[in-house]
Amino acid sequence: MAAARRPRSTRRVLSVASECAPLLKTGGLADVVGALPAALEPFGYTSRVLMPCYPGLAEKVTELATADGAPGNRGRLRRVWYTDDLFGGPATVRRGVCGGLDVMLLDAPHLFDRPGGPYSVDGHDHPDNHVRFAALSWVAARIAVEGASDRWRPDVVHAHDWQAGLTPSYLKYAGSDIPSVLTIHNMAFQGVFGPDQLDRLRLPTWDFHPDALEYHGLVSTLKAGMVHASHVTTVSPTYAGELTSPDFGFGLEGVAAARSYRGEMTGILNGTDTTVWDPATDPQVIPFGPDSPGGVGGAGKAANRAALLEEFSLPEPDGPLAVVVTRLSYQKGIDLLIDALPGFLDAGGAAIILGSGDPGYEDGLRGLAARHPDAVRVHIGYDEALSHRMYAGGDIVLVPSRFEPCGLTQMYGQRYGTIPVVAATGGLRDTVTDATPDALADGSATGISFGDASLGGVIDAGGLSFALGRAVDLYADTVAWERLRDQAMRKDVSWDVSASSYAELFGTLLQ
Repeated sequence: MAAARRPRSTRRVLSVASECAPLLKTGGLADVVGALPAALEPFGYTSRVLMPCYPGLAEKVTELATADGAPGNRGRLRRVWYTDDLFGGPATVRRGVCGGLDVMLLDAPHLFDRPGGPYSVDGHDHPDNHVRFAALSWVAARIAVEGASDRWRPDVVHAHDWQAGLTPSYLKYAGSDIPSVLTIHNMAFQGVFGPDQLDRLRLPTWDFHPDALEYHGLVSTLKAGMVHASHVTTVSPTYAGELTSPDFGFGLEGVAAARSYRGEMTGILNGTDTTVWDPATDPQVIPFGPDSPGGVGGAGKAANRAALLEEFSLPEPDGPLAVVVTRLSYQKGIDLLIDALPGFLDAGGAAIILGSGDPGYEDGLRGLAARHPDAVRVHIGYDEALSHRMYAGGDIVLVPSRFEPCGLTQMYGQRYGTIPVVAATGGLRDTVTDATPDALADGSATGISFGDASLGGVIDAGGLSFALGRAVDLYADTVAWERLRDQAMRKDVSWDVSASSYAELFGTLLQ
């Protein structure tokens, strides 16, 4: 087709997502969507990101462009698409360039101009989320088929998670041959709604059957995308395999297994934006790096640790300082953390926890802090700058997730010399090499893991307690700890390899 005949340097990607850093972030999805466009550029792909125009987002694009020192017209939003009826109201797509991102904001006030977060308000999902994000997918497909008014049209469409899951479906129903890729960041969230909504969302009732839209009598936008996309990716090789099993597939393991069997599902590990996550240049921390004078991190790592303890009014612990930066949920193993931390604290450790989520877990962590006032601090909420200071100042970062598609926390920890203690699942298993004696000796160790199912392990509080005990013992051995930290900091956690994999996939689809 015409797109395939363009020179490689002009190949265009439309990335469709519900959030994108630095514009709006609730989790790792935003980091990936924000970082991948720049990582793809060396491989001959330029990208635009299409996302909803939530309240204040248009102003933020202009502010970020100004802060970058970009010419005024690069931050100015220009209309590139319009309809007078997007599922009940008018909608405009406006384009701007900021922070290295070429972004298109879907401005549909009847869908997105409302209080609360992008998905919920006061702890409850917006009841019309299926309409809101179907609209995002529908607009993405229209732009892909028709092009934007500034003569831009993508060669390939990259949809992220259930919020963009209907994009490949709308492309199929439009008869388009533009290839589409669906990336599953978390199979647990599937965008389910009733079949009575099909007509409203301009989806064909004739395709409501188990091989397409139907999902146990309902409609799943994630399943639709998995069925209709040209190719499906997940965010780590291990997670790609896990999705084909009932324990991780959440009812879609059959679809995942079928696409995997046909060679149409791939696990591509996420990377990190090393321009943002670099302890040597991070404006939020005292600069340091693996080659700092005086050893790993030199005085900089120690200074960040001291500053973090002072910020939270914590006395100097005898053992390692653990940090936790996470959503407080069952998936993230917060109950395991609450059960296992007392033993770690008794062994001389201390912990600082940043996150929000399940009220029961929030209360449980507050109770833990109340019982250990000299060793535990809890900050309910999220603070991006604080998270940087915690990675810089901590000795270990805890990630005891029951399942984790990829995870970025452990890679941020490695980058900042804060040793990850992780459950061996999904991307955690792919990115952390356990500090066994052999791995320490041969230079491959980059963290501490527990619960590897392939070795007969289970992810429980006992396994986490044992891993924390290993961390305490290693920390007491200064030479071994410095070696482990050096190896972790030197690990390549950039997007280079992963972006190359995406570029190769896109290229194959365009042929």
